[in-house]
Amino acid sequence: MTQEIIPVGYQGVPGAYSHLALQQYFEGKLVRAQNFMIFEDVVAAVMDGTVRYGVLPIENSSTGGITEVYDHVRRYGAFIVGEKIVKVEHCLLGLPGAKMEDITEVYSHPQGFSQCRDFFKKHPAMRQFNYYNTAKAAEMVAEKKELHKAAVAGAQAAEQYGLAILARGINTNQSNYTRFIIISRQQELAPDADKITLIVSLKHQPGSLYRVLSHFARYQINMTNIESRPIPGQPWEYYFHIDITGHLTDEPVQKALVDLPEDTTECKILGNYRADHGKEARS
Repeated sequence: MTQEIIPVGYQGVPGAYSHLALQQYFEGKLVRAQNFMIFEDVVAAVMDGTVRYGVLPIENSSTGGITEVYDHVRRYGAFIVGEKIVKVEHCLLGLPGAKMEDITEVYSHPQGFSQCRDFFKKHPAMRQFNYYNTAKAAEMVAEKKELHKAAVAGAQAAEQYGLAILARGINTNQSNYTRFIIISRQQELAPDADKITLIVSLKHQPGSLYRVLSHFARYQINMTNIESRPIPGQPWEYYFHIDITGHLTDEPVQKALVDLPEDTTECKILGNYRADHGKEARS
């Protein structure tokens, strides 16, 4: 029997952390990976059927939520069907033969730079230039073949583009992880799902957020994350992206979801999926 080929999209180029998350999440399956330039292109490709799944970074343990991704998932109406946590170890990558003292220009995604602030404080001669993606920056450095140029990216990007690792583990926080979500245009519900993501918009009234959160507390449901995002076209009004533990068939979860509309103007379940409990999340 021929194994099914699963089309999956990600942002960046081969060697990017998103590509690594894709490989780890779909390990053992036959995948046709398709890369896109920006996050929105990944979401659009999922929703128009170009790919079945998309892999997107949603949160970093050092720099917090990636707000652009929250907004695209909500606006396009995508569903979350899984997650993968990847340990991030940034490296300074240069051409083979380059030395640290040669480097005057460094390219990377702004998130990459923000996670390596202490390193660059110690090397003020290295000017930082924002680029689309960490691995894309590595690809550019390899193509330019100029000894004074370097990139901040993962070791996998060095291998992908034939670069040398001039400094390893330059991120300030050595326990640096990025959580990736797997999105689809259709909701999926696995028997072992133990995490629920939902979005709620609140009534513009005193105590509305407190009342919403009280529903989870009342039924002893653990909330693992909450992010607020402005509602386009409605100044000073916000929607909240909330992660809780549980399965949609659990009685406490069902009771809380029945009560939520009392204090919300919008309540949508984005997904119920298995949280990543792998060794990368704990180490």
